[in-house]
Amino acid sequence: MDQLQYSIVIPAYNEQARIGATLERVTECIRTHGWTAELLVVNDGSQDQTAAIVSAAALKHPNIRLIENPGNRGKGYSVRSGMLQARGAIVMFTDADLSAPIEEAELLFAAIANGADVAIGSRWLDRSRQTLRQPLYRRFFGRCFNWLTRLIMNLPLADTQCGFKAFRREAAQAIFIRQHIERWGFDPEILYIALRLGMRVDEVPVTWGHDERTRISYLKDGLKMMEDLLKVRFYSIAGYYRAGPYEEDSLGGCGCGKKSAARVAKY
Repeated sequence: MDQLQYSIVIPAYNEQARIGATLERVTECIRTHGWTAELLVVNDGSQDQTAAIVSAAALKHPNIRLIENPGNRGKGYSVRSGMLQARGAIVMFTDADLSAPIEEAELLFAAIANGADVAIGSRWLDRSRQTLRQPLYRRFFGRCFNWLTRLIMNLPLADTQCGFKAFRREAAQAIFIRQHIERWGFDPEILYIALRLGMRVDEVPVTWGHDERTRISYLKDGLKMMEDLLKVRFYSIAGYYRAGPYEEDSLGGCGCGKKSAARVAKY
């Protein structure tokens, strides 16, 4: 089978209310743009009809694949599972609520075509693109977490948490095989790994609209994410993220393993 252009990974937990519409919108976008793409939905131990809805959609759209986690393992575990099983030359993940419209994926793909190893959507670089803003308290906690991420992990990025990220296949394989954080705090870890391995990370402004049905708790989950940031620092000191002696050539071949860079992309 020829390699696909794109793989789109969607982690899903108890998403029966919106996963059907999400799959229809993504498959329509794939058809409209003429992409050669697969759509992987990773079911994270849902207790509702999520898996059944995805399976039914796969009968209608053969490019949809359902991946089942062994129980509820977390968003980070789900994304890692999907990304490591993806077959596209460019692999990306997006949230099931499509807070960033799937059509915006072209901006991420353009960044990679222009030399990035990793392209991440940002809600904060151009606030005029926010169609529905978060409540004030969520914005406050989100900015506090981003400030702490910069402080603890030295990540030079405006928005680490937006669930809209794309990777060259080789970069994704190198990053996600090293990922250890399995729940909400995985985003800073994968970006830290990318920069640790010398990859170029482009941050791209995207359209984004807040979904009130989001399940994250900024107090409970925020504390857990803080713990995860400290774990990443420990893992880094322990050498978990180093490139092995047999990886240098492959990393260099995808533009990685050279001088790391993080920059704001203007499209």
